[in-house]
Amino acid sequence: MSLNKLSAVEIATQVAAGTITCEQVARDCIARMQQREPVLRAWSYVDPDLILRQAKALDARTVRGPMHGVPVGVKDIIDTVDMPTEMGSPIYAGYRPQSDASCVALLRAAGALIFGKTVTCEFAGATPGITTNPHDPARTPGGSSSGSGAAVADFMVPLAFGTQTGGSVQRPSSYCGIVGYKPSYGLINPQGVRPAAESLDTVGLMARTVEDVELSARVLTAGAPVAWLPGEARVRVGLCRTFAWDKAEAATRDAIEDAARRLSTAGFAVKNIELPASCSDLPLTRETINDYERARAMSFEWQTHRAQLSEGLARTIGKGLTIPQARYIDALNLVERCRRDVAPLFERVDVLLTPTVNGEAPLGLSHTGDHGFQSIWTQLRLPAITLPTHAGPNGMPVGLQLIGPLYEDRALLAAAQLIFRALGRGPVIHAA
Repeated sequence: MSLNKLSAVEIATQVAAGTITCEQVARDCIARMQQREPVLRAWSYVDPDLILRQAKALDARTVRGPMHGVPVGVKDIIDTVDMPTEMGSPIYAGYRPQSDASCVALLRAAGALIFGKTVTCEFAGATPGITTNPHDPARTPGGSSSGSGAAVADFMVPLAFGTQTGGSVQRPSSYCGIVGYKPSYGLINPQGVRPAAESLDTVGLMARTVEDVELSARVLTAGAPVAWLPGEARVRVGLCRTFAWDKAEAATRDAIEDAARRLSTAGFAVKNIELPASCSDLPLTRETINDYERARAMSFEWQTHRAQLSEGLARTIGKGLTIPQARYIDALNLVERCRRDVAPLFERVDVLLTPTVNGEAPLGLSHTGDHGFQSIWTQLRLPAITLPTHAGPNGMPVGLQLIGPLYEDRALLAAAQLIFRALGRGPVIHAA
């Protein structure tokens, strides 16, 4: 097997054992990238010479970190000291930060190989970049972490950073058929990450296995290792269709109902859970909070580079500037009430099983999909993980989402690994 198809855990383990080198891994990842990048266009910046210099320097080290030699993609709103950070915007073409973002610096210190910058929607918003879906180039990979999702799914790198303000980790993970992890709000330090809407922005991780997410999350948060649950563990699963259920396509409805049936048959305790009535307005509060905060976060660009903003982003900023502070505060207060109302649900269940997306990745590259099923949990600040367990009628991935209690991320990852094992991975579609 080509080394680019190894997981992050497998790479780190084999590098530590001396059975493979960082340079060998890097060369296989570069070869895959060069083969597929003309179709996928997942990278905004990648320098093979820089990658190989880093890999050789890692091989020369005597001290090996827990992620030694693991190639990592970095969403292009996250600062890197040795690569441009261009935000998916011509305004920042060629911009070079003076330091790494905290999350990048921590993975570098653990021995990770920063492979390149992945394509983002403009300022991590709704205006798409140029990336295509690795399973069907006529379809969107999702956004705004488009390049990260495509690069991981297509075996260019085993791990990549994404960020989520609405659904920018979970949606591309489902559309591309990978594992997407949005931690509890603030658990991964956001220093050096371009703000979009600061009360929602969350740094997340995209990988092909739950174990890879756990390894990198542990490095980033100094957390204790997850105690993986034995196969006979009886996890309590709450089937939560949410208020957006009527927007779900048959592919998503079938995936969620099938998962609930199979988990129940496998011995999981599955029960129906309804969100409190207060949560029915979360789609409205998300737009108010996002637009208000994003408009103010982009004051400089609005005042000095307005002509270089996309029509969609300019419309969002313009709308956000008209929102009265009182309406914004009302939205914040309602979301805070929802957080309090949802917390008791986890006295009855360990995780919630809920849709990630409406269905398969839509055709076309002008829209990155609906964030309705993801932004509920982003506002509630709860940890979420998407698992690539199903496929739709066109053979495209359809993920499901597990939600855990606030700051109980380790327990969520343990349950996710057990549930993923019970359901199995959906088919790998592309044969390239």
